[in-house]
Amino acid sequence: MSTTTASRRWKGLALIAAAQFMVIMDTSIIGVALPEMQVDLGFTQEDLSWVFNAYVVAFGGLLLLGGRLSDLFGARKVFTTGWAVLLAGSVLAGAAGSPAAELAGRAVQGAGAALVAPSALTLLMMTFGANPKELTKALALYGAAAPAGGTVGVFLGGIITEYLSWPWVFYVNVPIAVLVLLATPALLPAGGARRGSVDVVGALMVTLGLGAAVYAVVRAPEVGWGSASTWVALAVAAALLVGFVAVQASRREPLVRLGIFRTPNLGAANLAQLLLGGAWIPMWFFLNLYLQQVLGYSAFPSGAALLPMTALIMVGMIALAPKAMSAYGPRAMIVSGMLLLAAGLGWLSLVRPDGSFWVDVLPASLVAALGMSLAFIPSLGTAISSARPEEGGLASGIVNVSYQVGSALGLAAMTAIAAAAGAGETGDRSALTDGFSAAFVGAAIIALVGALAAAAFLRTGAPQQVSETVSEPVSEPVQG
Repeated sequence: MSTTTASRRWKGLALIAAAQFMVIMDTSIIGVALPEMQVDLGFTQEDLSWVFNAYVVAFGGLLLLGGRLSDLFGARKVFTTGWAVLLAGSVLAGAAGSPAAELAGRAVQGAGAALVAPSALTLLMMTFGANPKELTKALALYGAAAPAGGTVGVFLGGIITEYLSWPWVFYVNVPIAVLVLLATPALLPAGGARRGSVDVVGALMVTLGLGAAVYAVVRAPEVGWGSASTWVALAVAAALLVGFVAVQASRREPLVRLGIFRTPNLGAANLAQLLLGGAWIPMWFFLNLYLQQVLGYSAFPSGAALLPMTALIMVGMIALAPKAMSAYGPRAMIVSGMLLLAAGLGWLSLVRPDGSFWVDVLPASLVAALGMSLAFIPSLGTAISSARPEEGGLASGIVNVSYQVGSALGLAAMTAIAAAAGAGETGDRSALTDGFSAAFVGAAIIALVGALAAAAFLRTGAPQQVSETVSEPVSEPVQG
């Protein structure tokens, strides 16, 4: 192989890693900017969570469709289309002058990410799959881009919001997307297309069903759990999700082959990922609000305050979790990680209206971050390694959807709990603290349920099998 060809392949990996980096950064960079967005755009305290959920619902709901389109129309074509959609959504979100426009932009961003993420991993496999040694290195670099995106997003969001303005947390995507779109044709293989059907109906049903469920839970504290609008929204969500299952069972080429859930450990590992997202994302969301709305931090110090936590996650996922899993096995790591996360969240529930970062935030957030880093990689690896080799892409897609769905529903539920406990009273630090504390308690219960479920339902397997899977991390789905 010529030096020029090898250099082009590794430059192509930079574009692929940029996709992973951006998808994760776009979930973390908005956290510090939320209070300023709330003031400028007129979001209520309850509806503010939709800035996150609009992205996650679109991303999680359309991930499997993105993988299917990548298979049918060629990975590079879907990759570039996804970047174009992400660029358009970023411009729309940055230019928004109302909550509705902001949420539309975030949903478009999520749809773009759902096209980018699975096609990026397909392109990586096409580029490096012929050389196992290079493939391992490429996958490791690709996997490291996720925690790097989370860490940079938190810090960069603080800098941008403090010294520019909140729209730039979206506009920062534009030059990156333009560079990727210009460089992709020269650096990444086109990939072949093949015949097949696209289950657009199924993809829309699961996305709209998830959105209706989140809407019902978020709005319930305001209109009442017994109100007709709440029950209608929940009924619509249930009908759409049940309809999605029925469509998958009847189609010759479904987005999800339902029989895969009979695979031992796959369902339990996906449940762990769902509950992990349901506990972690509310913690991250309400911790941002506590730092700014209660402790009075401005945007930059608030972002810097979360750096120790995100740095620990990055180190734990890359260096600690795979070694610990090889020694103790995935079930032990998932259970212990979820218990640590529950302990950290329980500690955070003790936050005070006149608290401090050093006492109320830092120690508890580090315990929670350590738990997250220990539980995430083993549950992800178990879900992927449990499936047949030819269904590894499908298993990866399902586990990523599980985490995104858990994130959306968990944040919706904790937003409702926080509002009911007083967090809807913006400007009253005591009421806000009571609401945030209740949300941390709720998230701790979710993490505890995750630990108990993992202990009860995960079978003890050979640690080496799963550790080999996560040494080549597959953190975004490819529909195979």
